[in-house]
Formats: sequence, C-alpha cells, structure tokens
Amino acid sequence: MAVKTGSQRARAGKRALDLLLLAPTVPLFAVVTGALAAVVWALDGRPVFFTQPRVGQGGREFRIYKLRTMTCETDPRARRPTRLGRWLRARGLDELPQLFNVLRGDMSLVGPRPLTRADLDRLVSAHPPFAQRGDVPPGLTGLAQVCRARGPALTAALDSAYARERDVAMDLKLLTRTLWMNLVGKDRGALRLDERRRGALARAGGGVAVE
Repeated sequence: MAVKTGSQRARAGKRALDLLLLAPTVPLFAVVTGALAAVVWALDGRPVFFTQPRVGQGGREFRIYKLRTMTCETDPRARRPTRLGRWLRARGLDELPQLFNVLRGDMSLVGPRPLTRADLDRLVSAHPPFAQRGDVPPGLTGLAQVCRARGPALTAALDSAYARERDVAMDLKLLTRTLWMNLVGKDRGALRLDERRRGALARAGGGVAVE
C-alpha cells in the first residue's frame, strides 16, 4: 500500500475541504447562477458566459467560466463593462460559475487567482516568485485578494507565501475574511498589509521585497 507524502496529504486535505464546504451549497449555487445568467441574457444578450484558458496547478491548462460583464466589440480594446456587469463585478457574482471549476477539481476555493499562459510567463520572467503559484491549485480567493494586493511584486510575494505556508486552518481564515469583505466592502474588510507582514509574509521568508 502506497504511503502518502506530506504534500499528497495536504492536497487531499485541501480537496476534501473544498468538497465539504461546496457540496451542500450546490443546489443554491446552481439556482443563483442560473437566475443571474437569465438576467444577463435578458439585459445584455448573448454570450451569457465568458470562458478562457487559464493555467492551473503544475502548469495544466483548463477553461475558466464567468458570467459575461463586458460589451462584445470585435476590438478587445473597445470593450467596456456593461451596467449589469459593473454591478456583478462589484459583488464578485460574475465569479460564481467558477464553483463549477472547483467541483471539477480545476480550482480550489482558496489559492492564487488563475492567469492566462501569456500573463503567467510575463510575470514569472519579471517576478520569479510567481512560479511558486504552480505548486497549488488556483482559487476563487487567496492571500493576495484578502490583502487587496496591488502590483505584481506584492502579489507574487503573497502568492509565494501562501504556496509555502498553506494549510486547512489558513484556508478557513481566508474564506472567512473573504465573506467579511463581501459583507462590509472589499477595502474596509481587507487585511492590512503591515499587519499581515508580521504573519504569513514574514514566515514565508522575512525579507520579501514589497513594492
């Protein structure tokens, strides 16, 4: 009988937590997503969903799903958020279809936000710590998101810290903080960076450069 390594146990525990938390809410998530999709169709037309290849754990590509929030001009530079799209984005509701990605195992509830291949290659070249995000599944929310990180250097440092220090307790704390941010507002509810540096960021290497 094969013995699981610490890394394998961590992956199994993370997957078990995702399914434990998500499975009871599947009917509600399906109904709400369906209702919002119908509203997008009625107000903004087709397509209802936005889909795009993203890079997951170990460099494996998968297709991410979101409710469409942008106009549909041929030139991507001309596209703008729709009125409904702005409302959905402000509340994070456009991300609800990604719960399907979590159920499939493409993503986790907590982890670095998934990037396109081009964005990942560009950011890893400029900020090598970005490469460590491939050690964990991408997520709906993560350490960089609850800290409201701005700029690639800080995001890379926080994603790297999460990849090294992750555990079930941290995932639960980040999920709880994310729910709080959705209730009181993202800026008001976010973790303050100076506080967080004394915690996860400091444990992950102490001298991580923050820009």
